[in-house]
Amino acid sequence: MNPVTFAASPWDASTERFYEDAHRQLQRKLVNFDRDETLYDVTTVGRRLGELGLYAHLGGPRSLCVIREILAYHSPLADAVFAVQGLSAEPLRLTSREEDVKPLLRGDRIGGFALTEPEAGSDVASMRTRARKEGNEWIIDGEKTLISNVGIAHQFIVFAKAGGDDKKSISAFLVPADAQGVELVRIPLSGHHPLGRIVLSSCRLPESALVGKVGQGLSLALGTLGTYRVSVGAAANGMAWRAIEETAAHVKQREQFGKKLAELQLVQAALADMITELTASRLLVASAACELETFRTEQDEGRRTRHARLVSMAKMYATETAQRIIDQAVQLHGGMGVALGTKVEELYREIRPLRIYEGATDVLKLVIAGSVLGK
Repeated sequence: MNPVTFAASPWDASTERFYEDAHRQLQRKLVNFDRDETLYDVTTVGRRLGELGLYAHLGGPRSLCVIREILAYHSPLADAVFAVQGLSAEPLRLTSREEDVKPLLRGDRIGGFALTEPEAGSDVASMRTRARKEGNEWIIDGEKTLISNVGIAHQFIVFAKAGGDDKKSISAFLVPADAQGVELVRIPLSGHHPLGRIVLSSCRLPESALVGKVGQGLSLALGTLGTYRVSVGAAANGMAWRAIEETAAHVKQREQFGKKLAELQLVQAALADMITELTASRLLVASAACELETFRTEQDEGRRTRHARLVSMAKMYATETAQRIIDQAVQLHGGMGVALGTKVEELYREIRPLRIYEGATDVLKLVIAGSVLGK
């Protein structure tokens, strides 16, 4: 289904002022994604995104939001692979390892971002993965879980504690997926996104595997997540956008009680709520992305705190709003809303993880409240 009812772009008149001509040109490039079957195939989507030149826009908050909203509208799988490619490239870009970044931007290599552990999710300081130096080699032991792109990634940015046991020792390493001592285990999901565990057992890596400096890992991880967090909200908006369009088309065709569903006032009221909430969500995400891009190098602690609050609010509100919108879309589809093969059923499965990764809703509430209370 191509866009027909709500919008032909990832923004409406209320958010257009946050974007520039370059972003509109980028949007026009993505119009016909539904016709590209490679974007729905886990074995081809990563390279195809590189062929389309989309990885060249990694790192720019507004461009990320434009791309992720449209990708998520069409293919949540393509959106997820694109986002993780960015997460894996950003630490390399921040440490000026351009020769390692280039294959990722071309799509010749697919990356992963291995931060989460069985006992260390939001509590990053609790990670147990360790890296020790022996001569000119690093040896890493530990386990990462719920890692995206396991099964299709050629390499991972793996975070481990090196030379200490506190968060100041967290360091980043570039680990090939086929390195000796690396075991990859897929975790089946209700959706199609590749996810899994990475088990490192005396994994030996050259000295050059260290990304940046020892102890720089936490700042690299948080800096990367800070750039990409707002774009999660954009992806949620894309899914909500698709759900509204699917629902509008459905209620105009489906008859109940002798009339089209679209003629029932309760249905009209539900659609009004859905569109209003999505518009508010788009405004918040666009504002946060613009602020982040304009002031991302800001050194003033007060302004940085306000930016973190705005980004956290955008991610939290957009993902929670999209969950409500898609849930309502399923309800308005009736029994077909939970039938495999319908778009709203797919969206219902795909939206749920966005409320967890890159800042779970409950953790973001603490960040937001802390900024208000001066903590």
